[in-house]
Amino acid sequence: MMLVDSHCHLDFPDFADDLDGIVARAKAAGVGRMITISTRVRRLPGLLAIAERFPEVFCSVGTHPSHVDEEDGIPAEELIELTKHPKVVALGEAGLDNFHEQSAGAAQERGFRAHIAAARVTGLPLVIHTRDADAQCGRILADEMAKGSFRAVLHCYTGGRELAMQAIDLGLSISFTGILTFKKSQALRDLAAELPADRIMVETDAPYLAPGKFRGKRNEPSYVVETAKVMAETRGVSLEEISRQTTENFFRLFSKVPRVDAA
Repeated sequence: MMLVDSHCHLDFPDFADDLDGIVARAKAAGVGRMITISTRVRRLPGLLAIAERFPEVFCSVGTHPSHVDEEDGIPAEELIELTKHPKVVALGEAGLDNFHEQSAGAAQERGFRAHIAAARVTGLPLVIHTRDADAQCGRILADEMAKGSFRAVLHCYTGGRELAMQAIDLGLSISFTGILTFKKSQALRDLAAELPADRIMVETDAPYLAPGKFRGKRNEPSYVVETAKVMAETRGVSLEEISRQTTENFFRLFSKVPRVDAA
């Protein structure tokens, strides 16, 4: 049985003194691949240093919507160039975040569309961050998909059913974190149970959002197993089946990542 952590942040200070332990525990838990996700393009060298150090770790390149003020105006062409590194397997995370703002401003939308353009050209998947911005995100996704197809995943999904189903209709995937395990997340579990089996993935978003069993602690990639267990219960299948399905979905979407024997 093998799982994948499709979204973590191994370059964050929380992990600085424990990277060898983090990766070792993930491998021991059956986590065969990890993607450490970019939040600032200018910090890509730090991610690459980690990805080059561990064969199981890959990375993305992009600007988180909360940091667009620092990196406004990075063109798609620059993103495209940076994806040529063999360990860069995705764009993002990019998108919209209204949690700290009244509305996701023009800079967030500019960045989101630039990352979509880079995903369209490279064929690499875009990791989308969308928070409290369902209608705006749906509008941009539909608008951009009409210009030409691209591949993407809505990561750490906490939005409504309407955006999720629109994303599925557009050919995108949906990924769930430890939030799925929280007692208050029944609506999210109901949604996870309804989605097509070939579009679901699991992730940690570590060091954030530790699953219920580890609530309040620093999250880490090995804990993705807990989210997978709840996903399996929610969908009425075995942990082995969820592991197989979500891992296959991962390798199909993140197709630049070398496959690993799941035996």
